[in-house]
Amino acid sequence: MIESLLVANRGEIARRIIRTARRLGVRAIAVHSDADADLPFVTEADEAVCVGPANPALSYRNTEAIMAAAKDTGAQAIHPGYGFLSENADFARTVSDAGLVWVGPGADAITAMGDKINARNLMAAAGVPVAAGTTDPAGTVEAALDAATTIGYPVMVKAAAGGGGMGMGVAVDEAALRGEYEKVRGFAERMFGDGSVLIERFFPRVRHVEVQILGLADGRVVALGERECSVQRRNQKLVEESPSPAVTPQLRERFLAAAVRAGEAVGYRNAGTVECLLDPASGEFFFLEMNTRLQVEHPVTELVYGVDLVEEQLRVAAGLPPTFDPDALTARGHAIELRINAEDPKRFLPGPGAVKTWIEPVGEGVRVDAGYVAGNTVTPFYDSLLAKLIVYGADRAQALERARAAVAGFEVAGPKCNLPFFAELLDNAEFVSGDYDTGIVARMR
Repeated sequence: MIESLLVANRGEIARRIIRTARRLGVRAIAVHSDADADLPFVTEADEAVCVGPANPALSYRNTEAIMAAAKDTGAQAIHPGYGFLSENADFARTVSDAGLVWVGPGADAITAMGDKINARNLMAAAGVPVAAGTTDPAGTVEAALDAATTIGYPVMVKAAAGGGGMGMGVAVDEAALRGEYEKVRGFAERMFGDGSVLIERFFPRVRHVEVQILGLADGRVVALGERECSVQRRNQKLVEESPSPAVTPQLRERFLAAAVRAGEAVGYRNAGTVECLLDPASGEFFFLEMNTRLQVEHPVTELVYGVDLVEEQLRVAAGLPPTFDPDALTARGHAIELRINAEDPKRFLPGPGAVKTWIEPVGEGVRVDAGYVAGNTVTPFYDSLLAKLIVYGADRAQALERARAAVAGFEVAGPKCNLPFFAELLDNAEFVSGDYDTGIVARMR
């Protein structure tokens, strides 16, 4: 097993990785910005290094400072968490070229899946279902209009280099497409340094379902079930659950087989997620993208499958076999994750501030992965995620019951918080029925 691990991230995911590292006897090293010096992940690490000011470009995305911290602390490996440098192929190569262990997929896989158009083409060649769309970037608005005519309106306009729900728009006709094309292209150039645009079929009513894969050290790729991620605001997830209420055993078999093919097509190693859109009317599903990293929502898979995905990541990176039998993976029960964010529960606008009260719920089947405690300050420099509230039950009904009690028992005062939204959602008839889609939040508002 790896002996020392530098965690190139912050907040709840850094704290969560450190927890597993310490359980395994791995020396955990944190890097942090000036603004995060007092957060729990820093104090709980065996060693911590400040890598710059609050601006993430000068700290958590500062590859030179992070590599210097790894050298100075004698780190053997680097875990990037999610976000920041986690899907940066150049950083993955830098780590490997320095003789350190990169806890994630290889740089080639990150590169292959980082461009949505290239990823779509690779998946189609591997026999993974792909929605109708462009196989090359739409370099002009005229090319986008031609593609839309072939595909049929409405269409999704996407930044080819985008991710995390950013750089997307929907066009219902030619006039809308002209506007969305320029908007998405401009955003992509500013945010990703790549203005390439993809035009793809848009499904007015769709569910967002993803499959957790793990590329093992021996070359095999296994799938650890699916997660439903359809409760979203601004194309970004708020709630995830496993298994999906919409997936039948027969559909699950097809989903998992397609995800394994996707991983095999790029020689995938370590943890990753194959995201798909499911058309509930036809039962068809289509490849959306592959996230070449650990997902925010990985805890629901951990609870349903009884594995520690961070431990499995470390084992793969070290060339070790998994702790489980790949031929005997079995899902049990139901898990739901709620993303507790520092944002108002109506318009979901961020609201940072000093944490005056922080009381976490307790009880059977309740888990909290938190980035903050009372006395900390939520700053405006980073993502608004405060904590992840995860509940587990023998079935979905019990998980919902435990989720309601846990939300009622979670107290946060100081920053704005979206806990009231979850109290509303968990009593919403559409959500409770399990028959919901990505438009549920908009219908609630």
